[in-house]
Amino acid sequence: MSDTNAIKKYIEAGKAVMGLEFGSTRIKAVLIGENHAPIASGDHEWENRLDNGIWTYTLEDIWTGLQDCYSKMAADVKAKYDVTLTRLRAIGFSAMMHGYLAFDKDGGLLVPFRTWRNSITGEASEALMKLFDYNIPQRWSIAHLYQAILNEEAHVKDLAYLTTLSGYIHWQMTGEKVIGVGDASGMFPISSKTKDYDEAMVKKFNALIAEKNFGWKLEDVLPQVKLAGENAGFLTEEGAKRLDVSGNLQAGTPIAPPEGDAGTGMTATNSVAKRTGNVSAGTSIFGMVVLEKELSKVYPEIDMVTTPDGSLVAMVHANNCTSDLNAWVGIFKEFAESFGVDVDMNKLYGTLYRKALEGDPDCGGVLAYGYLSGENITECDEGRPLFVRSPKSNFNLANFMRANLFTSLGALKIGMDILLKEEHVQIDSILGHGGLFKTKGVAQGFLAAAINAPVSVMETAGEGGPWGMALLAAYMAQKEDGESLQNYLSKKVFGENAGTSMKPVEKDVEGFEVFTERYKRGIIIEQAAIQNLI
Repeated sequence: MSDTNAIKKYIEAGKAVMGLEFGSTRIKAVLIGENHAPIASGDHEWENRLDNGIWTYTLEDIWTGLQDCYSKMAADVKAKYDVTLTRLRAIGFSAMMHGYLAFDKDGGLLVPFRTWRNSITGEASEALMKLFDYNIPQRWSIAHLYQAILNEEAHVKDLAYLTTLSGYIHWQMTGEKVIGVGDASGMFPISSKTKDYDEAMVKKFNALIAEKNFGWKLEDVLPQVKLAGENAGFLTEEGAKRLDVSGNLQAGTPIAPPEGDAGTGMTATNSVAKRTGNVSAGTSIFGMVVLEKELSKVYPEIDMVTTPDGSLVAMVHANNCTSDLNAWVGIFKEFAESFGVDVDMNKLYGTLYRKALEGDPDCGGVLAYGYLSGENITECDEGRPLFVRSPKSNFNLANFMRANLFTSLGALKIGMDILLKEEHVQIDSILGHGGLFKTKGVAQGFLAAAINAPVSVMETAGEGGPWGMALLAAYMAQKEDGESLQNYLSKKVFGENAGTSMKPVEKDVEGFEVFTERYKRGIIIEQAAIQNLI
């Protein structure tokens, strides 16, 4: 639907669908039209803060960000189509997964939001992994809950509801304490048979904490699990007012199950079928592969999660990707501005990223760690961004940028090597999306080298999660009876669009392997910095 007048009528008829996602550094809303393409958007930049050793966002951060994001999208609709947005066909909210949002019976927040970025639950994670014989990463909500219990935190006895950021927003918009299965799979293990919390593990956890006599059981405090396509409630009058402070948006819109950024990433790249996968690269980076069968054993480096419709997924999640890389680009911006140069950031990123293509295959012997926060895969509890070289290293701009781009994929590669080299997981297609892939042919080619497999990127790669959430909302509202998510996406959204593919280049594959060995050996440098650089 490219005709402006046709889009205007579509919006006026209340047929447009919105997806809104809380990313780590940006909240973005995307409105889609009849052919599922974005027709308007709005965003709000925000940043987590380190408060008393906890990475967090305040509730004020969350609500001011949500409202600013929505108002900008509504303003975009008004500017483009001269329409005041009053009705929507469907809405979906998504957010970064995991973390700990705990509430009492009156809906009061018990402790500040503990985000996925915190590496403070090591004792709980290890204990639960042994109890369940299942990988429970430190980011997971259940690890945060059990760590709070081990810490004997006073608030735990008052717990009435535990959810994620997407689940919290959805609850406030609809009054429903529900969550999409993909986001739920980052809270507590999901059974591939029931597509709900694993009942045997729930019982084990309840038995583990029984002597505490908290007055609640785990199933009482977790949100109800919903699958993609199911209705998860309707926008209430109060919710509409909190979302749209102008008061123009009407209540009553059906809302899809709230999802995590992993699930929306799978949706946005048409990677919900078995043997497909995707890599989402932003502040954090994660690679996901939809499995044909369960892995042979438990790996601490690999999360087992699900697609939005409940299929088993192996996920390699690294906490750090572009944050330090962005900081370096910021230094180059500051340098240019010191000479009176007005810097276009898109051009700056593109120029620096493309420069990396001129570097030596193994980055010329230089090494970098973009660890702004801890990295579980490499067993680093905290972050110390580092750039390291020897006197023999070939130190130039190309290798500097190449090393910083390689290291943004470094922890991911360690986990993906387990899937591909040890478990021999078969992948028909990998799609890349997120900010790292905006400069064509750079990070895409480096990822292909890292996993030694073709990587595709679609034109919608930059839209990412918010667009994926809009697609999930559209699927809920518009699917035919019995129509699967895979079928809806393949036939009604993507069609023949498989993206632009890049095959791995042999010298880059070999270079990345050399860099990875240097990266692994150098972890001791990172650990020394954590101990000594305060």
